[in-house]
Order: sequence, then structure tokens, then C-alpha cells
Amino acid sequence: MGLSISVVFSSLAGYLLAADTVNFQTLALLAIGGYFMVGASNVFNQIIEQDLDALMDRTKNRPIPAGRMSVTYAFVLAVILTVAGLSILYSINERTAMFGAISICLYTSAYTPLKTKTPLSVFVGAIPGAIPFMLGWVAATGKFGIEAGVLFMLQFFWQFPHFWAIGWFLHDDYQKAGFNMLPTGKRDKGTALQAIIYSVWTVIISIIPFFGFTGALQLSIIATILTFAVGVWFLFYGFKLFKNQTIKSARQLMLSSVVYITLIQIIYISDKFIRPWI
Repeated sequence: MGLSISVVFSSLAGYLLAADTVNFQTLALLAIGGYFMVGASNVFNQIIEQDLDALMDRTKNRPIPAGRMSVTYAFVLAVILTVAGLSILYSINERTAMFGAISICLYTSAYTPLKTKTPLSVFVGAIPGAIPFMLGWVAATGKFGIEAGVLFMLQFFWQFPHFWAIGWFLHDDYQKAGFNMLPTGKRDKGTALQAIIYSVWTVIISIIPFFGFTGALQLSIIATILTFAVGVWFLFYGFKLFKNQTIKSARQLMLSSVVYITLIQIIYISDKFIRPWI
């Protein structure tokens, strides 16, 4: 539920950033369609990983491994959610549905099977994970331009420290299922350093709209300062993980990453609507 809500929030944030006039019907369709697509991805994922889910403490009580839902029922549910989600997104515009389809395809056909093969699965998974923010922009404008590209890159780079932090404190549980989530394969300074590097890239991308070459996506000086300050706060927890290399520090980085991306989206939206009045 939390994951689904965060994805929908990102999509709505992207829409509000792009829309000249907010169409609440489109906003509702985007929320429902996006929610269905996330649900479909999760169901397909749990069908594919049912045996592995049974091995891990964090997933053993999911409906399929716990025996509360049959695979057949889950598959029918996933198909219904996929068809309904794509149809709803298509009613907004064709490109929105296309990116929704790409997201679910990459998540289920590439990211999920790669999790037991290589740490590069995080890179592949970051692509569908980065689509929601820019999907809202595409839903509002009907096109993919530099603005949507910047939103995509922001959420793309953000996912690496976010998921590596999760992979850090769940490393032992992931190992039970053979998942390779950390870039070095273990909880060490190399993993923490890479989390810092990708966090730095995230912060840099977040202030690019201030410099005026990202089309309609712009930031005022005040919003840029706030964005950068939140980024420095986020980076602090990356350095803390590098220094301490503890599960507690990894949890703090994960939580700070969630707060960070939420605050950035709120700052972007607030700046758009407040800027004309300043």
C-alpha cells in the first residue's frame, strides 16, 4: 500500500507541475490508472517469486506463499489490473499508456528475474521506478520532452541510495532467497560510497531547473536553495552510513530518502504555483 501510494503521489506531482489548468478528471484517472499498474506489477512479481518469498521473513506472509491466494486467482487479478490500468491511462493519452506498459514490462520481465542474478537488477529496476514522476508530466502535456526527462533522471538516480539502503538492512534476509541487491555484494564502504555518489547526482539534477534550460520546468532562487538544503540533509545520512556501516544508519538513509523525494516534489509544486505571485 505504501509503495503504491508513493507512486501515485509522484505521478500526481508530475501532472501538477505540467498542467496549465488542473483537470480533476484527468487527475483522478491518473491516480486510479497508476494505482492499478503498480498493483499489477506487484501481483506479477509475487507470482514469479512465490517460492523465494516463502524463504524470507519479510515476505513469507504474502498471500501466495502463505496459501491465502492461489496462483490462478493472482494471475487473473494481475491481468485485470493490467488491462484496466492501461485502458484508463490510454483514456488520458496514448503516451501515458505506453510508458505505463513499459514500466510494468520492465519490472516483471527484467528487474524481477535479474534480482537473483546480478546487482545490476537495481539499475534495471530504477527505470520503471523513475517513470511515475515523469508520467504525470506526459499525462498533462501528451509529450516527452526535456522537462519529463529531468523528472525521470531525478527519480532514477534517487532510487540507488534508496534501494541500497533497503538492501543493506535486509541483506541477511535477501541472502536467504539469493537476491543480489548491493553493488559490492556486501555491506561495506564500497556500497556506502556508491550510495553517496548517486545521492550527489540526485542533488545536482534536482537544482538543474534553476538554470533555465529545462523548458517549462523551472525553479526560483528560493526553491533552489530549499531544494539544495534538503539535498545536503539527505547526503548527511549517506555519509553517516559510510562512517558507521550499521543497520541503523542504513534505515536512517532509507527513511531520509523517502522524506527527501517527497519534499522535493512538494517544493517543486509549491514553487510553480507561488512563483507567479512573488
